[in-house]
Amino acid sequence: MDLQLIGQSFLDLLGGVPLTLELSVLAICGGFVLGFVVATMRLSRHAILYSTAWIYVQVVRSTPLLVLLFLVYYGLGQFATVRSSMLWPILREPYWCAVIALVINASAFASEIIRGGLLSVGSGEVEAARACGMSGTLLLRRIVIPIAVRQALPAYSNEMVAMVKATSLASLVTLMDVTGIAASIASTTYQPIAVFVAAGAIYLIINTLLTRAVKALEYRLTPHLRPADHGPGLAATKPGGFPT
Repeated sequence: MDLQLIGQSFLDLLGGVPLTLELSVLAICGGFVLGFVVATMRLSRHAILYSTAWIYVQVVRSTPLLVLLFLVYYGLGQFATVRSSMLWPILREPYWCAVIALVINASAFASEIIRGGLLSVGSGEVEAARACGMSGTLLLRRIVIPIAVRQALPAYSNEMVAMVKATSLASLVTLMDVTGIAASIASTTYQPIAVFVAAGAIYLIINTLLTRAVKALEYRLTPHLRPADHGPGLAATKPGGFPT
């Protein structure tokens, strides 16, 4: 394996990192926002809202991201109504087609994670908050959402990593992200293994930093799970009161 080519490819591929990060951030954030809306619809007692959200989740989760990307990029332009609408300047751009496909795909999976987080909020916490005079938006902001986010964050971190890797499919609609540049270099050097090893190293670095950031956020959101700081000169005690 040509180590020099791997090093040079790594440097060349850094030019695609901003686009990869951009697509990842938009997919993660957009998927979370849309997923939250779909999750609340799934929890609604209104039959139409529940059924619409259920069908949306089932269809999107059952559709491969590549198929969804091609449907948005190649399919929507087949309709004259779309081409003559105000959305066409956006839908004709490969960048926005990739963003739309990634957000739609992420939202279906995020909605189930968020729904699980919302369902994990115990009735005891809600009743205690209502006893303290909280209701409506305040109850949602102070009690429900913080608990739901803490519960959903570990599972959603896996979805974040999956979205970073899924951005590689954007290269199939002419976007020059890390994978797009790697494919271009491999086609000229005829050494795909070295080039894609460099690309894999970049994705590894991005996802390692992402998981570290999520872990730090999870630590910050769960102060009640941290070991007690007894301070200098104070011995930690076991539940029975005996010093360790």
